Amino acid sequence: MLRYLTAGESHGASLVAVLEGMPAGLKIAKERIDRELKRRMQGYGRGDRMRIESDKATILSGLRKDETIGSPITLIIENRDSSIANLQQVLGPRPGHADLAGGQKYDRADLRDILERSSARETAARVGVGAICKTFLSEFDIDILSHVVVLGGIEAHTRNLTFSQIRKDASGSDLNCADKAAAKLMRAGIDKARKSGDTLGGIFEIIATGLPPGLGSHVQHDRKLDAGLAAALMSIQSAKGVEIGAGFKAAIRHGSRVHDEIFYLKSKGFFRKTNNAGGIEGGISNGEPITIRVAVKPISTLRNPLKSVNIKTKQTQKASVERSDVCVVPAAGVVGEAVTAIELAGAMLEKFGGDSIKETLRNYNGYLKQLKSY
Repeated sequence: MLRYLTAGESHGASLVAVLEGMPAGLKIAKERIDRELKRRMQGYGRGDRMRIESDKATILSGLRKDETIGSPITLIIENRDSSIANLQQVLGPRPGHADLAGGQKYDRADLRDILERSSARETAARVGVGAICKTFLSEFDIDILSHVVVLGGIEAHTRNLTFSQIRKDASGSDLNCADKAAAKLMRAGIDKARKSGDTLGGIFEIIATGLPPGLGSHVQHDRKLDAGLAAALMSIQSAKGVEIGAGFKAAIRHGSRVHDEIFYLKSKGFFRKTNNAGGIEGGISNGEPITIRVAVKPISTLRNPLKSVNIKTKQTQKASVERSDVCVVPAAGVVGEAVTAIELAGAMLEKFGGDSIKETLRNYNGYLKQLKSY
């Protein structure tokens, strides 16, 4: 079983992640981990913190000569801004943030004890874990990308683009958007929000290709692939909605316009010409690309803050203001790739097992032969 934990606070000494269950014999390039960490820090609309940090991972365990050995892998990402002991007390909870609910739950008189851990800074650790899982998935020719499809109410038109076209066009955009005209309008929206002390949200899309049919299961609620992916993506800070395939649009269409007809060719086996199911049917991957969209709310810290209540005096005041971003949708997409990779790697290992990458590949190739004869 593949599992992981993260630890650390936004302004603490470091972030730490422990990944357990990765098979032995997988070559890990530290440069790939650092490249993913750098991607998470980029994107038009990010704040001053991104100019301070320069995230790089140090691998403390689980590798020998850049190869996994089957034991838990420990990553550490140091915080340059590790000033947590000297930061001021926070008494004005921010609407939309974990501040007040967390303070009540853990009975903390200083909301800094909550916001330091609930901060999206934690996702750097998940991106590090996700980079390792992406390396694992690449052994099976499974690829994952993210791109921004809506930001500040501006919609990108990318429905007719191929996976490779989206990757090429989005990678050249500081908003990770494959529609240049839409990206220009999105940037203008971010600039306007920045000037007014406001923030913007949006929607990013995840696409995963190369997956075989048969990942996940219909037999129990906690084995359904779509349930695991939805939970992982909803766990990202500021995520407020997830849809797979046609998602909510499927609810307002007739079934004849929703369900993907099934075809067969001896050269390629069973396939669909449409993908409204988003690559998952009955909690099981069906061999088509997995497509998921995630709604990201505007972040809670506003330079022109909303009304709040001082938790000590109970008097009305403005919410606290922390150093933050105007828009995090492009970066959230990178985090989305990471948690998707973790879930898919876990599903692959659940299906094919193996204590070494050679064993997992052998089991996987045997399954592909089985599918050809179905």
